[in-house]
Amino acid sequence: MIHPDLFSLSGRRALVTGASRGIGLVLAQGLARYGAKVVLNGRHADALDAAKQQFDADGLKAGTAVFDVTDQDAVIDGIETIERELGPIDILINNAGIQRRAPLEQFQRKDWDDLISTNLNAVFFVGQAVARHMIPRGQGKIVNICSVQSELARPGIAPYTATKGAVKNLTKGMATDWARHGLQINGLAPGYFATEMNEKLVSDEEFTAWLNKRTPAGRWGQVEELVGAAVFLSSPASSFVNGHMLMVDGGISISL
Repeated sequence: MIHPDLFSLSGRRALVTGASRGIGLVLAQGLARYGAKVVLNGRHADALDAAKQQFDADGLKAGTAVFDVTDQDAVIDGIETIERELGPIDILINNAGIQRRAPLEQFQRKDWDDLISTNLNAVFFVGQAVARHMIPRGQGKIVNICSVQSELARPGIAPYTATKGAVKNLTKGMATDWARHGLQINGLAPGYFATEMNEKLVSDEEFTAWLNKRTPAGRWGQVEELVGAAVFLSSPASSFVNGHMLMVDGGISISL
């Protein structure tokens, strides 16, 4: 018999990085609606306070943790503080990320370094710091936000593609090392979603027409459509799923 609480997150604490806006905020709200005790992370206290106010307005509860995920020492201190003052982290959504666009031959070193620092280093820093607490407890869920660009490339974003491909393989590596300790580590890979990061593309009629034709579903994704996948990967329903990258992309990655 299927247990009725298979997708419940009741009683579980979830840390979501990059949670002050965009995908991170929506995923945090979704997890909270399924019962999780959510901790919002970001670099800026004012942005996190604004996000928390959205939670309050919706009748949801959330804590906040201000630290820079690209600073390993700050990450270690931040995770220790959450564990000590709020309680064990059961779920990590490694969401913080940035985008930089330019022709590859013109790409600036600083932009490259920023992408590597935020999109890749931070996944390792936060994942390792959280896993060090999860491993002795013998359980935990880590969901790394990958991308359709973990599998596909597009002109002007080669370095971003490199970081997201690396996150996909880091996810496999985390699962290979930590699954034996009772952890499930998986990737969630959005396709093209109407987010603040993609605002210029969404408003580009030519690009949107191309995307609609290229995507079997025929449209941009809405961020709320990522919640179900995040809940699945965070819940008991995925207890034997490890090192997997779940594409949520309207079919763009499987169709020519």
